[in-house]
Amino acid sequence: MATKVIALAGNPNTGKTSLFNALTGSRQKVGNWPGVTVERKEGRLSLDGREVSVVDLPGIYSVGASSVDEQIASDYLLAERPDLVLVVVDASNLERSLYLVVQLREMGLPLALALNMEDVASAQGVRIDAAALEERLGAAVVPTVACRGKGVAELRRRLPSLLGDLPSSEPLSVPYGPHLSPSLKRLSDLTAELAPLLGVSPELAAIRLAEGDGEALAALERVKNRWMIDRRLADERERVEGLLGYDLQTALIERRWAFVSALAAQVVRRDLLLGGRPALSDRIDRIVTHRLLGLPLFLAVSWGLFRATFFLGDPIAGRLVGAFVRFGRFLEALLERGSAPELLSRFVTDGLISGVGAVVVFFPHIFLLFAFIALLEDSGYMARGAFVMDRIMRMLGLHGKSFMPLLMGFGCNVPSIMATRILERPRDRMITLLILPFVSCSARLPIFLLFAGTFFGARAGTVIFSLYLLGLVVAVVAAKVLGGTLFAGESSQFVMELPPYHRPRPAVVLRGAWERGSLFLRKAGSFIFLSVLAVWFLASFPPGVEYASAESWIGRIGRSTAGLFAPAGFGFWQASVALLFGFLAKEVVVGALGTLFAAEGVGLAQVLPRYFSPLSAYAFMVMALLYVPCAAVVAAFRGETNSWKWTFFMILYTSFVAWTLAVAVYQIGRLSGIGFP
Repeated sequence: MATKVIALAGNPNTGKTSLFNALTGSRQKVGNWPGVTVERKEGRLSLDGREVSVVDLPGIYSVGASSVDEQIASDYLLAERPDLVLVVVDASNLERSLYLVVQLREMGLPLALALNMEDVASAQGVRIDAAALEERLGAAVVPTVACRGKGVAELRRRLPSLLGDLPSSEPLSVPYGPHLSPSLKRLSDLTAELAPLLGVSPELAAIRLAEGDGEALAALERVKNRWMIDRRLADERERVEGLLGYDLQTALIERRWAFVSALAAQVVRRDLLLGGRPALSDRIDRIVTHRLLGLPLFLAVSWGLFRATFFLGDPIAGRLVGAFVRFGRFLEALLERGSAPELLSRFVTDGLISGVGAVVVFFPHIFLLFAFIALLEDSGYMARGAFVMDRIMRMLGLHGKSFMPLLMGFGCNVPSIMATRILERPRDRMITLLILPFVSCSARLPIFLLFAGTFFGARAGTVIFSLYLLGLVVAVVAAKVLGGTLFAGESSQFVMELPPYHRPRPAVVLRGAWERGSLFLRKAGSFIFLSVLAVWFLASFPPGVEYASAESWIGRIGRSTAGLFAPAGFGFWQASVALLFGFLAKEVVVGALGTLFAAEGVGLAQVLPRYFSPLSAYAFMVMALLYVPCAAVVAAFRGETNSWKWTFFMILYTSFVAWTLAVAVYQIGRLSGIGFP
């Protein structure tokens, strides 16, 4: 017997992911949708002893949306026809969510509703008659509060019967009124050949044509009576516009919204005492999204986040450093007692301990930073950050929605590059792809932690904050330049929904921090280890040369490019080598320095001041921030653009910008006497 499939659909920010996690638990897998790099989540659910597949679709407001991730959801629902579509509805804003529900019921899809965020609705004085809504829609309705698990057991109890009863669900009939119904009837008389291509009835095929649905218009190219349908469609558009004063598509949407509004009015009751008082989210938003206070407040919160990361992380990292030093000495003594070969002893102490250990000691800072970020995300404040940044984005000719991939870039540039699929216009998407490498990902953080902690002491948090801010400034300036030259044109409008505030859940915050932190540890134990091993090997040969000397293989590589960085204040070959290997992974910059300077006999914090001044250290961090991203990001960029030309352009222009700014920082600072004492 084939496995039943439940598709989880709904608007963004309705708690869909929380319900998916509550239903499937740890039985999830994450991949990509076929042919695209948009994330696909699929889980398994056991119902009455049988396995059911649960697919979490991207958030969508209506069928036939234009962005790639929304189009994926539409195509899946219409083409795959899952056994049950479980629509997650925001109970605090029922009318907005019902538009998608009505569209899906109109198509005859087997449907059930999770009336989610019931607690938020209750706090706002909103009461929904779930039984009445179920009767009017012809679809099961189960109230839930997914983030707390409320109602999930009842939903699981009803799912087996829903999967058995609903596949023959009759379509919902929407009254389109005396002006539109005759037009739709005349169109449907011609769509008998088109309807099977779309997997719908002739009546629904006519509605989708009238709405300007992209898939319907594309399928129209393959039918024999295309010219008749085109002519009829043009006639009906002209007729409706003459009657109503606006186009057929707008008229259809308006009539459907009128139906949705009437339906919501029949099942929703409001407590005027509670409803008349602004919700807590609205009262907070008056401050945090204020056109004058919003941006300074967002920057202040971000600065505080970095300060707290150092304040709490430094003591733990200090203990880790001491532990690695003691462990290295223990291994060195053990190898000496065992008469181990000198090459093996040098590999363990200079390569493994000094290289990988130099990276791993920053795990506390990374864990804390992402715990704070997860806290802001789970509370709902991070979305406000995107909102207040929209004004800046638009002034610089960048789509406001572009800030969402930029925010993701603080974690890793690879998924942020994939996230540009939410942008509908190729112009907006290409500009965003080209500026994303300037956003400081978590892989650069160990470099900043090392240099800022070594050279700037108590001001390290402020220095790191300035680097993150610099990356954003360079990104938006680059967007302005690219938007006015290579990609001239107007950006499309930005529409964003702000989710209600929530009390951050410790489990969610800790899980988010651990997922990102453990990824860092896995990289340290695999890819970074192999990279450090390569650095150690090149520093140890040819035989007979002093370890990590200018005459070693790696010294010769570094000397060939070191002069390029002399104007930026770090024209010695070790810095050149570290940046070169940083192309493999940015954390390798620290690992490479730890391996190369291991022969000095002291920790990196003690040896770096022999080579860098505070000014040149800051210039080095600017270079590490902005130069060509790691190989994984370059590969993702190539996959998204499908163009080697734009990939090489990105590599060259990011490296040029990085070198120019690093030189400018050092030379201006030197000439003006700024030394960052």
